[in-house]
Amino acid sequence: MLCCPKSGQNLHVEHTEKNQLSLKSGLLISEDGRNSYPILNGIPRFVPMSNYADNFGIQWNRFRQTQLDSYSGHPISANRFWNATGWLSDELKDQWVLDVGCGAGRFAEVALNSGAKVIALDYSSAVDACYANLNHHPNLYVVQGDIYSLPFAIERFSFVYSLGVLQHTPDVAKAFAALPPMVKAGGKLCIDFYWKRLRTMLNTKYLLRPITKRVPKCKLFNYLERTVPVLLIISQGIGTIPIIGRILKRIVPVADYTGIYPLSSQQLKEWALLDTFDMMAPEYDNPQTIKTILRWMNDAGLDEIQVLHEGHLVGRGRKLKKIRTKET
Repeated sequence: MLCCPKSGQNLHVEHTEKNQLSLKSGLLISEDGRNSYPILNGIPRFVPMSNYADNFGIQWNRFRQTQLDSYSGHPISANRFWNATGWLSDELKDQWVLDVGCGAGRFAEVALNSGAKVIALDYSSAVDACYANLNHHPNLYVVQGDIYSLPFAIERFSFVYSLGVLQHTPDVAKAFAALPPMVKAGGKLCIDFYWKRLRTMLNTKYLLRPITKRVPKCKLFNYLERTVPVLLIISQGIGTIPIIGRILKRIVPVADYTGIYPLSSQQLKEWALLDTFDMMAPEYDNPQTIKTILRWMNDAGLDEIQVLHEGHLVGRGRKLKKIRTKET
């Protein structure tokens, strides 16, 4: 499934170290020998260890189990996955599935539990959290790679999804354009975005982000670790005000899932810190409109296109035709 992201050539493995279950370290080398990529801790690495997505590495390694359904005890991630994609569990069984922006593996776990063969890719060191969480699944393959230079042969995946990711990339249109070529003919694609509308853009985070995104990530995390519990209590208190409480609590810059998810008090605190950091820390935050998503999906030659609001603004469709290349 892998190929050199620079040349498109096949890769071979050298200088390997194995255990009984997997390849732990080594080098992936292109056919002409010009490009090589390390395998570290069982994960092929095609990107620099430090990059614009460092904040996601921090948050997912700090909270690597928080949003896994197997840890929370609630099908929160599964519900979001199935509602967004519109796919059926039986469809995924024994199929190759690409998870772009896997984070700690909350959605990869859902696909794996359906019997899929999942390649989980992330740009950040969140891949280490994903591997630690899910490496007991024999059909999991974790890759650290760049969405703008995906290290895969084209048209190999029956299902490709990217949830909660694309708005955090520098060039969202280019990031989206990288995904349809990964889908085989007849395969399905699902992506989601923050919705670019007045209600979204009035979110308090957009007043604070010009400052918070420039604060060193570890310093910002330490600050939020102290302040989020207090903000959460304030938000929960405002939320009890009849009629207008649910609206007023939006002015408090904290992710408050009280009354939304059936989480314990401790879980609410963990989710609040995780998602508040997720709001404030990313270098990029680019919501999209329905019109834009429809244009991108039509330009990509997708069919059966749907754009709907399902928590986020979701786009999904099917790829009916094989890409014509110079060789064909």
